[in-house]
Amino acid sequence: MSEVHASRRTRLRERCAAAGTAAALVTRPANIRYLAGWAPPGAVLLLTPRQDVLVHPRPGTVEPGEGTPPSDLRRVVVECVDGDTAVAAADLVGELGADSLAVEEHHLTVARHRAISSVTRGLRLADLGQAVEQLRLVKDDDEIACLRIAAEITDQALGELLESILVGRTERHLALELERRLADHGADGPAFPTCVGTGPNSGAARHVPTDRRVEEGDFLSVCLGACYRGYRCEVGRTFVIGTAPAAWQIELYDVVFEAQRAGREALAPGVACRDVDRAARQVLERAGHAEAAQACTGHGVGLEIGEDPRLTPSAMGKLDACVPVTVEPGVHFPGRGGVRIDDTLVVRPSADGGPELLTITTKELLAL
Repeated sequence: MSEVHASRRTRLRERCAAAGTAAALVTRPANIRYLAGWAPPGAVLLLTPRQDVLVHPRPGTVEPGEGTPPSDLRRVVVECVDGDTAVAAADLVGELGADSLAVEEHHLTVARHRAISSVTRGLRLADLGQAVEQLRLVKDDDEIACLRIAAEITDQALGELLESILVGRTERHLALELERRLADHGADGPAFPTCVGTGPNSGAARHVPTDRRVEEGDFLSVCLGACYRGYRCEVGRTFVIGTAPAAWQIELYDVVFEAQRAGREALAPGVACRDVDRAARQVLERAGHAEAAQACTGHGVGLEIGEDPRLTPSAMGKLDACVPVTVEPGVHFPGRGGVRIDDTLVVRPSADGGPELLTITTKELLAL
């Protein structure tokens, strides 16, 4: 992978040169991981015309999924416990032949930006903006392969849970069990905090699991994802517990299922992001659920779980091929519950079969 990371750094360097900036200081961890293949806590990456340098504290125990220290980069270890790696890296810019430096202003605090400015007097500071995030948007074959494995692990963990007894167990206990099963199947860890909602909590976005116990007749909503080699996926499903679903549960589930299918079918290169949201949202609006619908229909995934593009009513831009996204419409009624259905897909042209579904756990309304 060192050649892949070197190629990515070259592309960023070319972008900087086109913008009139000689060097770039990358501080956002996911961006460093993308460009170097390794991002220990506190690390920063400096790209200059002469040499690329990874500046980091002395690493402790390597955690699963952190990657491998690169052999094709100069590494500088900051030994001082309270030393700022970004300042240490900025201090190297002049000696490495650069007269200007672009920094990730959206990731730096004001204090850290000032500290960098204090050691780069005489150099022009510029904003790198979202340049690395834009490079990360379209995934290569290796990245998509990691996402496929993450999705497979996630489906396995969820499938095993569905075979166990659920009545009487708490949301918190089920969430912890799912995360353990992710690790058992080879995940570095959960892609994000696992969400389990039962009864009135079902279908709620960003619900934090509680000690509420699963009861017969409940809707049970689960949203989880595996992280594999740094890449993250997401799947969400809603089930009924113990008995045949009630008429209102079947009706609501069918509406959300139709909305999710409409969103998935709208995915194609060149389609406006807001149009994907609109395709799913129109179904919910026609059913009278506009106010109970989630604000976001989906988002990009990769080294982070909430990447661009955003599939929202106000989203700008269009989809590209080989961009992985979630499609996750949901409806939640406070005090009653709701439904959420969530898949991770890769945008593909129709000539290649259309969107590639990575998460394949059944979307049938099961009574568990």
